[in-house]
Amino acid sequence: MTTIRRSQEERSAATRERLLDATIETLVEKGYGRTTTTEIVRRAGLSRGAQVHHFPTKAELVNSAVAHLAFKREQEIRAEFARLDPKADRVSAAIDLLWSGYAGPLFTAALEIIVAARTDPELREAFATLNLNVTRGIEGFVGDTFGPQVLRKRSFRNVLELTVNLMHGLALSRMTEKREGNADRLVEVWKDVVRPIFEDMSKAS
Repeated sequence: MTTIRRSQEERSAATRERLLDATIETLVEKGYGRTTTTEIVRRAGLSRGAQVHHFPTKAELVNSAVAHLAFKREQEIRAEFARLDPKADRVSAAIDLLWSGYAGPLFTAALEIIVAARTDPELREAFATLNLNVTRGIEGFVGDTFGPQVLRKRSFRNVLELTVNLMHGLALSRMTEKREGNADRLVEVWKDVVRPIFEDMSKAS
């Protein structure tokens, strides 16, 4: 039987992955205030030294974990969209895929950072960079979906920004309200509002 030995780079990547996954799990379950590096390394089955080697501070670890999760979700969205029937309603599908990101651990973890960053300068600065990267990822997905020309239109970018901010608000409402399905209903309403705008602008050269 042949034993396949992993390279140092592969082992390092695997260690980082375990730390990042454990961080998201802890953030979602315990919240930022109760998330400690001690708990993270325990869940990851690693040593404190391994954590410090890859992520010297809690803020760096937390932001890296959310960025990692956001990147993975972006790749999943792109893969799901690529499998769509070419005749499908692209506007509806794109909004559904973006909205799905607010139903899982990504939004919950990001929300914990947003609240904590208000009084933590290090976390606030790191989150600003993360937020910029997420915004660029969304713009990249939309540009690939509807054509790069749409992002040159201020009116289109305004609608996109409104869409993202609406989803933020609806996701927060869904966490605090008791009205089951209300947020999903309003997403459907928003699709009807923006569909003609998205379609008209994507057709324009």
